[in-house]
Amino acid sequence: MPTVPAGNTRVHYLVDGSGPGLVLVHGTAFGAAGTWGHLVDQFADRHTVIRPDFAGSDETVDDGGDLAVADLAAQVAAAAEEAVTGQVDLVGFSLGAVVAATLAALRPELVRRLVLVAGWTNPGDEYLRNLMTAWRRTGADPEAFGRLGTLTAFSRSFLNAIGPAEVDRIASGNRPTDGALRQIELNLRVDIRPLLPRITAETLVVGCTLDATVPVENARELHAAIPGSTYAEIESGHVVLFEQPGEFVKLVKDFIDR
Repeated sequence: MPTVPAGNTRVHYLVDGSGPGLVLVHGTAFGAAGTWGHLVDQFADRHTVIRPDFAGSDETVDDGGDLAVADLAAQVAAAAEEAVTGQVDLVGFSLGAVVAATLAALRPELVRRLVLVAGWTNPGDEYLRNLMTAWRRTGADPEAFGRLGTLTAFSRSFLNAIGPAEVDRIASGNRPTDGALRQIELNLRVDIRPLLPRITAETLVVGCTLDATVPVENARELHAAIPGSTYAEIESGHVVLFEQPGEFVKLVKDFIDR
């Protein structure tokens, strides 16, 4: 499996397909394979799809210290530049949206089009701050960590539709690794507001109307802070990639392939 150095980190990444570069950036507590694996084939027919694991996730190895969003952005950039030549389109989900926005601001020459899904600008939303604090504090109780993460990741209607056995399976697969807890710590202190006016890539911000992890008002604030960005909403809980995969893929494809 390919890796590339970035600062004190050895970044693991996955590559599929061929064509222009498309980088998919995962969120908190789940790496690239678990977040994007079910959608790769729908993009790889026309793109070289790069899925990096930033520090704290899956096969990527770092020194175990506090995470910084600029470092995570540099890790994503390193994987993109190792895999393809030239500009890439960049899609970030949740914390991945925060990382992707940072990368687009710091490396504008690298990013052609930018899609930010269920992201935020800073932890000033008291709901978001308290949720992340509570989630971090369940780190000593793996079942509670998985239950809380699952409860807020999906809408009530989706949880009821998939039923108790599948809900239990998802919750049992969401465990508080050291890397996941470091990522939650980053969620609590990251503030990218000063960077957002520097984004020059054509940008689409996507909010999820039923989001109980990062309430949709945060996505609207992110859109308002990026000059010239466009905005769309999907009726979904936080993990729109699983709740509404067809609508999500169409929205992204329509934006990056036009």
